[in-house]
Amino acid sequence: MIGWTEFVAAFVVFLLSHAIPARPAVRAKLVQALGETGFLIAYSAESLIVLTWLIIATGRAPFVELWPFEPWQMWAPNLALPLACQFAAFGVGAANPLSFGGDPNKRFDPEQPGIVGLVRHPLLWAIGLWAAAHVVPNGDLAHVLLFGFFALIALAGMAIIDSRKRRRMGADAWNALAARTSFWPFAALVSGRFRPRSWRISLTRLAIGLAAWLVLLLLHPLVIGVSPLP
Repeated sequence: MIGWTEFVAAFVVFLLSHAIPARPAVRAKLVQALGETGFLIAYSAESLIVLTWLIIATGRAPFVELWPFEPWQMWAPNLALPLACQFAAFGVGAANPLSFGGDPNKRFDPEQPGIVGLVRHPLLWAIGLWAAAHVVPNGDLAHVLLFGFFALIALAGMAIIDSRKRRRMGADAWNALAARTSFWPFAALVSGRFRPRSWRISLTRLAIGLAAWLVLLLLHPLVIGVSPLP
């Protein structure tokens, strides 16, 4: 398959590969057959394979310029990615009952919510920042559709999770947990709703976020074929 046919096919397969296993009945049957760990491994591997195909198909799609490339545009991902990597590093396994990616066994303190006080959906914001920043230097139709889709999905996902959690917990319980958090990064901190008693920062998580950013920076020209530096 060449041109837009492969791009559309990859997009459709990507959507279906995420939508179908997420259906409760399908997921239950897969977990029963593979076990929870087996399901997560298979789902992660399948997602990575399909995402790789989608990225390759995007690069092979016909080039339709929406705006010309300028070197300054490279600053958008270079400024956004260090923050996105830190959001992901601090968000994975954190005590966070208000979003996904956290550890449900960790106690969440709504008075001192940690990373959740800075951003309620750290992992989705990491994805959203990565995607939105990459739209800027990639002004052709296929890449705008790809990165724009991920950015919109991240934003929509946050709103959907907030609505779903509020409905399941009840408005009063959700409001109590979310009182010192914010949808937009740092909004609760700036408004004064979140005031940390101390700024104890996990050096391990900080190092993981920094390492992830450096790995992405170094591997970008090898994997993508383009230097990410301005």
